Amino acid sequence: MVSLRFLLCFLFVSNVYATIVSHDGRAITIDGHRRVLLSGSIHYPRSTPEMWPDLIKKSKEGGLDAIETYVFWNAHEPTRRQYDFSGKLDLIRFLKTIQDEGLYGVLRIGPYACAEWNYGGFPVWLHNMPEMVFRTTNKAFMDEMRNFTTMIVDMVKKENLFASQGGPIILAQIENEYGNVMGPYGESGKAYIKWCANMAQSLDVGVPWIMCQQNDAPQPMLNTCNGFYCDNFVPNNPNTPKMWTENWTGSFKQWGGKNPHRTTEDVAFSVARFFQRGGTFNNYYMYHGGTNFDRTAGGPYITTSYDYDAPLDEYGNLNQPKYGHLKQLHDVLHSMERTLTYGNISTIDFGNSASATIYKTEEGSSCFFGNGNEKSDATISFQGESYVVPAWSVTILPDCKNEAYNTAKITTQTSMMVKKPNEAEDTPSTLKWSWRPENMDNFLLKGKGESTQTQLFDQKVVTNDQSDYLWYMTTVKFKKRDLFLGKNMSLRVNSTAHVLHAFVNGKHIGSQHAENDKFNYVFEKDVKFKSGRNVIALLSITVGLANYGAFFESKPAGITGPIFITGRNGDETIVKDLSAHKWSYKTGLIGFESQLFRTESMSKWSVESVPFNRTMTWYKTTFKSPLGNDPVVVDLMGLGKGTAWVNGNNIGRYWPAFISSKNGCDANCNYRGAYHAEKCLTNCGEPTQRWYIFHILLGSRIKYVNVEHENLYWDFVFFVLFLNRYHVPRSFLNAEGDNTLVLFEEMGGNPSLVSFQTTRVGSLCANVYEKNIIELSCDRKPISAIKFASFGNPDGNCGSFVKGTCESSNNTVDILTQECVGKQKCSIDVSTKRFGTPDCSGAVRRLAVEAIC
Repeated sequence: MVSLRFLLCFLFVSNVYATIVSHDGRAITIDGHRRVLLSGSIHYPRSTPEMWPDLIKKSKEGGLDAIETYVFWNAHEPTRRQYDFSGKLDLIRFLKTIQDEGLYGVLRIGPYACAEWNYGGFPVWLHNMPEMVFRTTNKAFMDEMRNFTTMIVDMVKKENLFASQGGPIILAQIENEYGNVMGPYGESGKAYIKWCANMAQSLDVGVPWIMCQQNDAPQPMLNTCNGFYCDNFVPNNPNTPKMWTENWTGSFKQWGGKNPHRTTEDVAFSVARFFQRGGTFNNYYMYHGGTNFDRTAGGPYITTSYDYDAPLDEYGNLNQPKYGHLKQLHDVLHSMERTLTYGNISTIDFGNSASATIYKTEEGSSCFFGNGNEKSDATISFQGESYVVPAWSVTILPDCKNEAYNTAKITTQTSMMVKKPNEAEDTPSTLKWSWRPENMDNFLLKGKGESTQTQLFDQKVVTNDQSDYLWYMTTVKFKKRDLFLGKNMSLRVNSTAHVLHAFVNGKHIGSQHAENDKFNYVFEKDVKFKSGRNVIALLSITVGLANYGAFFESKPAGITGPIFITGRNGDETIVKDLSAHKWSYKTGLIGFESQLFRTESMSKWSVESVPFNRTMTWYKTTFKSPLGNDPVVVDLMGLGKGTAWVNGNNIGRYWPAFISSKNGCDANCNYRGAYHAEKCLTNCGEPTQRWYIFHILLGSRIKYVNVEHENLYWDFVFFVLFLNRYHVPRSFLNAEGDNTLVLFEEMGGNPSLVSFQTTRVGSLCANVYEKNIIELSCDRKPISAIKFASFGNPDGNCGSFVKGTCESSNNTVDILTQECVGKQKCSIDVSTKRFGTPDCSGAVRRLAVEAIC
């Protein structure tokens, strides 16, 4: 009887806290109520558990309802049936952190992720199984996919984390963007997507399943949209709401590439336009991008930084004005939730890409005025009033009378990030380096590996992705009178190695890496072979495996040949094909196997005559943890290419020697017009990732016409972080005592320039028109001074404001000093009541302010 009472009690409690998640053609419904849902992507392995609470708290404060994440199969099952959910891979802890903050969760199990993650999230051992083909009706693949998906679902169920169990997860995803690549799979692709849907439904998670970019998603799967813009997306079923699972807030970076930047105004425009046209679920990809620690970056050539120009930067700082401008948009959309989800919708087309959309219920109406014209402002007459809508913007009027928000009018602060030197010690001068060479004698002189085959194998097959490095070695013998020896000789390698280092008889003869997204190239160097035994050693290096495309798992990596020795004597050419020679293979490097990067490593290091610009060299130093709690970065200036560890934690690959091309950047970044991958690029002719530099980019001078004041102009200023730095999470550091930095330098560099800094908001500014409220914040640090303030018609831009021709007689600096200095944040009503009434001859007055943190 006791057991029965317990069971009844348990069932009662479970039912009380369970959440019913469903949908209709208008919106996701939660406990029967249609919802406007704003979500943001935060990938748990791209930060640390210590960072999660703050990231999720800031997301909630930014107006989000939900956090979305992929699940990364190869991280959790690096070896078949051996699982890892520790540390930053603790999915359950991450989901519970979301729950603790009172937010919903969107779990994209996939298990294909893409995400610029190594191999798209698939484990390489899966590729190496017999007769394996990914993402089609291949029994071996489907069995493994079912096994992993079921395991994740069971883990989440065990912790009662689905909404149907009282948990935070309101949506789950199966597969990912398959519709983009489905064509080459033919009928098998169609059958596969049906199998995915049936398999997912059989897991009985109690919440809807989604399939993004899948126009033929079988019911009851919800098909959703990914992209820079999804306002024109139409679901494939009238009972499916209009959902946007990836609104790309910026983009990723690649080694040798330029830095992308998507303007705040354009992101806001895309969101407002989506809701204007009937959308009710928007997820930002990314809201916090984070860091590709260790070897998790995909690509090839995806950088260690995955900042993504997101509202929260790589370290968790607020990326202002993007964070604040979107927060204001979220607040307005939430205030209109019932009208947007239950109102009758009507649209007025004014021509020239201008339109009004009215949502009307019995309680009232809400309006969107959209202007998709890239050049011309629109004057919209509505219910006896005139409204000016700037080019490429959306104005939102929650009551269809008063403008509450315009996507092109930023009324939030711009934060300027600065780097601060390590105050615990004076780096780089205090860093004392030791070194040791990578031991390569067995490979360069003996050609001795772990296995031998008479053919050239793809690198994935041999390494199982346990390392970026694979040695290909063979021995070639020439007799004294061999015809080859009397000729000009060269070694020719057809390579798909991302980077190749070639050695003959212990001597480095050259290196080459893929460029311009062309990962097939020919390496050829002149070589002087000797009579007798010659050792050819080729070191193939991957820099992130392909993560996207049809059959991407079969894209070659490594040295698949053919390989030739060519001898030339005048018009005579002799070719010797080495492809079917006996090749010896060795996965990885000795230093990695010996774990030289571990703090407790007992290997001997030399402090004498530390060499610079030496290839294949290990360096080590100790340093003090920077004071305070600001995010820590390490500047790897002077280095070439390699990997870095702090206290044994792999902080990722580095490659500052790879310089981007000098062409393609534009100092005038105009938010107007559709964003694309080549727009608003910066960092031409610079290392892709080393440190960050703060630049001010002036947009086009834009004219606005106001119903009260004509010929109003202002300059748009874009603050772009050049994302060139390496994050060292505070949890990796010892607050007391020494910390150890280990570098493996592959191409040759100078570690004497390496230094540690912290990054924080150094100053902030705003340029806000009257009748607005501006909040100033140093991101949880006190405001220390007001450098400039003027209410009237100040001129200039952030960092270079000057007083205009009219100014309030009240001392604006004194007012703001009293209101803000010493506080972490302050709110200012920009009004004549607060600052006085300067005579600006009818021009709209505004407040320009710059504050020091």
